[in-house]
Amino acid sequence: MAAGAELPGKYQKLAQEYSKLRAQNQVLKKGVVDEQANSASLKEQLKMKDQSLRKLQQEMDSLTFRNQQLAKRVELLQDELALSEVKGKKNKKSGESSSQLSQEQKSVFDEDLQKKIEENERLHIQFFEADEQHKRLEAELKNRLEILETDAAQHQAVVDGLTRKYIDTIEKLQNDKTKLEIKSQTLEREAKECRFRAEECQQQLKNLHADLGMRLDDSLCIINEKVPFNDTRSSQYNALNVPLHNRRCQLKLRDIAGQALAFIQDLVAALLNFHTYMEQRVQIFPIDSATDTISPLNQKFSQYLHENASYVRPLEEGMLHLFESITEDTVTVLETTVKLKVFSEHLTSYTCFLRKILPYQLKSLEEECESSLCTAALRARNLELHNDMKKITAVFEKLHVYISLIVLPSIKPEGLLQPNYSSVFTHIAAGLHGFHNVMKEISKHYSQKAALEYELPTATQKLITTNDCILSSVVALTSGAGKIASFFSNNLDHFTASLSYGPKGGTEFMSPLSAECMLQYKKKAVAYMKSLKKPCSDSVPYEEALANRRVLLSSTESREGLAQQVQQSLEKIAKLEQEKEHWMLEAQLAKIKLEKENQKLKSSLSGQLIEPMPENSVLLNAAEQEKEEAIKKTSREPVKRMSLIGMLTMTTDNKEALDDKSREDLIKNHYMARIVELTSLLQLADSKSVHFHAEDELTTTKRSYEDQLSMMSDHLCSMNETLSKQREEIDTLKMSKNHRRLGLEETSGGHLIQPPAQSRTNTTN
Repeated sequence: MAAGAELPGKYQKLAQEYSKLRAQNQVLKKGVVDEQANSASLKEQLKMKDQSLRKLQQEMDSLTFRNQQLAKRVELLQDELALSEVKGKKNKKSGESSSQLSQEQKSVFDEDLQKKIEENERLHIQFFEADEQHKRLEAELKNRLEILETDAAQHQAVVDGLTRKYIDTIEKLQNDKTKLEIKSQTLEREAKECRFRAEECQQQLKNLHADLGMRLDDSLCIINEKVPFNDTRSSQYNALNVPLHNRRCQLKLRDIAGQALAFIQDLVAALLNFHTYMEQRVQIFPIDSATDTISPLNQKFSQYLHENASYVRPLEEGMLHLFESITEDTVTVLETTVKLKVFSEHLTSYTCFLRKILPYQLKSLEEECESSLCTAALRARNLELHNDMKKITAVFEKLHVYISLIVLPSIKPEGLLQPNYSSVFTHIAAGLHGFHNVMKEISKHYSQKAALEYELPTATQKLITTNDCILSSVVALTSGAGKIASFFSNNLDHFTASLSYGPKGGTEFMSPLSAECMLQYKKKAVAYMKSLKKPCSDSVPYEEALANRRVLLSSTESREGLAQQVQQSLEKIAKLEQEKEHWMLEAQLAKIKLEKENQKLKSSLSGQLIEPMPENSVLLNAAEQEKEEAIKKTSREPVKRMSLIGMLTMTTDNKEALDDKSREDLIKNHYMARIVELTSLLQLADSKSVHFHAEDELTTTKRSYEDQLSMMSDHLCSMNETLSKQREEIDTLKMSKNHRRLGLEETSGGHLIQPPAQSRTNTTN
């Protein structure tokens, strides 16, 4: 589903990015065109300035030429003036009129020269200013032209990059489009197959509904005809029914009870330490009993504190009995937890103990406040502890009341309705949290008090050690109370869920007598079920037999034929072995007889000493003597030989001598029995080897089939996952199918993008 849902979103994001980039491309194109127009206008202005500069240079050249002409004319005029002065000196007398004329001409020339000089200076200034302005304007235009050229190059690079990016994006989108179209076609085919399967499943569901309806009608008819009454409608009758055994719930309750027992043990140890160290403190402060007599109040208070173990230790014992009563085979509800009453009674006795020592404890604190050693700060701490002791007694009284309410269903079920017990458990949790808060305040106030007492000049080492011990016990009480409170709050739902075993929605508990009868019925039912269970004989597992059925069926005939052949061969071998042993014995006996005859013949022929016999005859005589001695020894006792039929016992008389025939029969019977025994052992070994070989083959085939089954189950799970993903992808692709067919995608600004092919051609153009 994730892959199918990401593709349309990815396609839409690419389309939006494409639209944004195209809009930016248009803006960049417009900027490039504007910059090109500005560059063209600046080039025209530069041309005009160049033309004006050329004109000014031409004017400057003409003015320079004119100035040179004027300078030459001035020189000529000066020469003429000098000549005229020379002539004038010569013609002083004759030329006064001419001198006046030359003076006038000279003044005219001077004025004309002065005007030309001023005009020349003005033209020089104008030329210099025009030249400077031209250079400055030319530099500015060159700088601006360079900036515009670099900007144009950057814009062109950006435009080229965007164009390439647009082309790549368009190609990618076209490829994605083709892939999505192919995928949509495959998903449509799979959707058709899924619809076909769904129709088949619906048809099967209808058939199952019809079948189940028929079975329901049959069952209702059987119930109406055969069942006399329904005992679950009446709470009194239903209380005698054995409820369903929830082993998991029982194990959970036993685990919870074990945790509660551990917490109670820690709490009991902390309470014992707290009361013991308080007794020790009363005897040493404000007056040490070793040096002086303490007050009667503190004596009584110390006496009561000395009895704390008889009230505190039963709490642990009661919780231990409750834990032992919760087993795996029982039904643990409020009606059957009889041992909870014992714990409640022990808690009641401890609450009475706290109520009994409370006045003495308060008076002892007041006596400490009245002591001359008590400062104002220490008096304030004692008053705070005065209030804390009242609070802790009130907390235990509250817990005692609510736990006594929990005990009611096992002794007096009509005392409180069942729906109210959820609020009882809630109040117990709140009381445990209150106990934790009070212990935190006591720990805080007592630590402050101990710190103030350390500063007293009369503080002894015994008092400091006792205060440290009391502080450690208070800290242990605080941590134990916090653990119990959090433990009870965490398991509050489990406590309220298993209140009673009666009918659901009931408002009353069952009577304790009914609960006891129910437990007896449960024991009887368990015993009956155990008696029905008979030990099954060892056999081949059904899976192995089913997996190897074909192999067994195909090899049954051949195996039976081979077994018969083996049996016949073994019988033939046994017969041949018997005949072989028989003829070997016959040959030995014949040799012995032959040797005896030879000896008799030789002894009869010659009365001399008997010649030494051959080694073979000596060996045979020795073997014969050993056999005869063995027969004589065994003739005294019964001779037992094992055979297939049974035990054969033979008795021989010492006085009777065995002849050759009886000895031969005895040896023959012995070897025959031995041969039969060995053949039977051989047959048993062969049958065991065949059985073990068959079992080995069956186990190997079973393992292979189990591996194949696990692989097929994993493959089936993966195929189901892919099918669900493809279904989700079909649903997502149906929404965007029309947009893909038209080739249009709506952008974020509400405009439409052209098809990828057209946009590509526009971009390239």
